[in-house]
Amino acid sequence: MSASAPVRPTLPVDILARKGGSPLVCLTAYTTPVARLVDPHCDVVLVGDSLGMVLYGLPSTLGVTMEMMIAHGQAVMRGVTRAMPVIDMPFGSYEEGPAQAFRNASRLMAATGAPAVKLEGGVHMADTIAFLTARGVPVMAHIGLTPQSVNTLGGYKVVGRADEGARVMADAEAVQAAGAFSVVLEKTPAGLSQRITQALTIPTIGIGAGVGCDGQILVIDDMLGQFTDFRPKFVKRYANLGAAASDAIADYAAEVRSRAFPAPEHSFADELPPKGAKK
Repeated sequence: MSASAPVRPTLPVDILARKGGSPLVCLTAYTTPVARLVDPHCDVVLVGDSLGMVLYGLPSTLGVTMEMMIAHGQAVMRGVTRAMPVIDMPFGSYEEGPAQAFRNASRLMAATGAPAVKLEGGVHMADTIAFLTARGVPVMAHIGLTPQSVNTLGGYKVVGRADEGARVMADAEAVQAAGAFSVVLEKTPAGLSQRITQALTIPTIGIGAGVGCDGQILVIDDMLGQFTDFRPKFVKRYANLGAAASDAIADYAAEVRSRAFPAPEHSFADELPPKGAKK
């Protein structure tokens, strides 16, 4: 008797080994059904704190809690078998210092089984990243536009133009030196992103950072056209499921009001038909 070997999930060491190779494919997911859809096609599935905006209707990611990230992280873990799940650390769960970051990162990993976390920040978060990685917490860094700092940055603007580019490069080098296994570059100029990618030995994952990165990530609700409050320039819509769903709901409502639904084929008879009778 023979049995097929279980699929080995992707781990941080595998992502690190992809530096300079075939581009990494990454998407967000927040639920089990969506995780099952993206798993066959993606290398990384991010349980992003973007869920606060696309699922909960929050104005930013700042209101996302540890409990929300754990619940959605557990849901996504039930739906992945081969892609690597990464869970965002929410605002306020790691900025205080390395010890706080470790408590919350270890809580996320223990509660969900995810093999890695992501946190925002460059030079000023290097000590925290080093503390985590030294204690068995793989870290995906996130620099450039960091949404949790939107109030400090003054909006969701491009980060790294002109003299600001040197600071973003310093952030990239700092998170690599601290032990991050990869780094997200968000809304950074394409030329700068390519220079950072060439300078680093860890993979860069772009979102609004041009084609020169080692991989790309998008919020799945953006690329499927389900989140329509606004559309960043860097988003390409591969489907328009929001409009399709709206049309389907309108059709349903019209059929209920006209009593076209439920039809006889959607209803049950008062008595079961005799055995052998044609249905």
